[in-house]
Amino acid sequence: MPIDAPVYMDYSATTPCDDRVVEEMMPYFRTYFGNASSRTHAYGWQAEAAVDQARERVATLIQAQPREIIFTSGATEACNLALRGVFELYAVKGNHIITVKTEHKAVLDTCKALEKKGAAVTYLDVNEEGIVDIAALEKSIRPTTVLVAVMLGNNETGVVQPLSAIGAICKKNKVLLFCDATQAVGKIPVAVDDLQVDLMAFSSHKMYGPKGVGALYIRSRNPRVKLSPQITGGGQEQQTRSGTLNVAGIAGFGKACALCHEEMKEEEARLKALTTQLKKGLLQIPGAQLNGDKAARLPHILNISFPPLNSSLLLSALNKTLALSSGSACTSGSLDPSFVLKAMQIEDGPARAALRFSLGRFSTESEVDVAIKEVTQKVTGLKAQIPS
Repeated sequence: MPIDAPVYMDYSATTPCDDRVVEEMMPYFRTYFGNASSRTHAYGWQAEAAVDQARERVATLIQAQPREIIFTSGATEACNLALRGVFELYAVKGNHIITVKTEHKAVLDTCKALEKKGAAVTYLDVNEEGIVDIAALEKSIRPTTVLVAVMLGNNETGVVQPLSAIGAICKKNKVLLFCDATQAVGKIPVAVDDLQVDLMAFSSHKMYGPKGVGALYIRSRNPRVKLSPQITGGGQEQQTRSGTLNVAGIAGFGKACALCHEEMKEEEARLKALTTQLKKGLLQIPGAQLNGDKAARLPHILNISFPPLNSSLLLSALNKTLALSSGSACTSGSLDPSFVLKAMQIEDGPARAALRFSLGRFSTESEVDVAIKEVTQKVTGLKAQIPS
């Protein structure tokens, strides 16, 4: 990045491609440029081999089988494929879906769209820490329930849901469990069998891979899950997601997963130390408050409110020195308080004053010091301008 660029603290929105990922991708643009579906010559075989290797690497990161990985254009498509695919194929059992009010819009908006097609959707509340009540979840299950959709780590607050306990409830009631794990995979250990999930979506560009490629894990045993395809045409990806595969992107995604698998333990500890340093410094600002559970959280995300300021005003004051957001990149243009924070019963004032700080592989202690200094100065200065 240029020396005069703002300090980047929006890793939850996207991550820069790791140089090692870019190096892995480059041959597949010009040298090994074949179509992975071309089975009659070496160019196709080379491309297919790259996809096979990437599928193994992605599967290894979440402790799945390679055949259980379906490549998509990203997590949003994977969420749509899971939700729509289950709703259509399992209609003979029922039309009921259970989800949570703090899910990403890729899940919530898809559920709203499915309601127009006859789905009955239960939107569960969370407590003030952002955690879903698993007893309430179990009570919500009906004979017609076909799917429970709960994210692993929240993209705005970093709060981690008790997926293993939720998975056990779903298994007991013979209901499928879908998990949007976009913010968690590559950051913390994720094992699909331990979490007892049947479907899981995640994306390359959240873990230092390229944009435009993601994956959907689909359980192949106990039970074997099937989906109604949402993109038809060539029958690629086990007849589940048609379309010519993005070989270079998939190769980069695989390399990104391999790097996360190798370096996660060290990186998780480093990010925890950096966010602890950042949290300690920012909470010294009078009136600042941390949003979300203090313990059950991802290592790289902090959501802190600075009432009575408006986050838009504060972001404008900081944008030359810090690259931050007030929440999800998908809703960054909205002036409304975060629906995630409102679901956590946080009042309008603090909800409108919230900033999301998300760190990553290239964050440093000196950048954290800069952030603490800049936010402290700007918050203090803006508060001083408020008429008493």
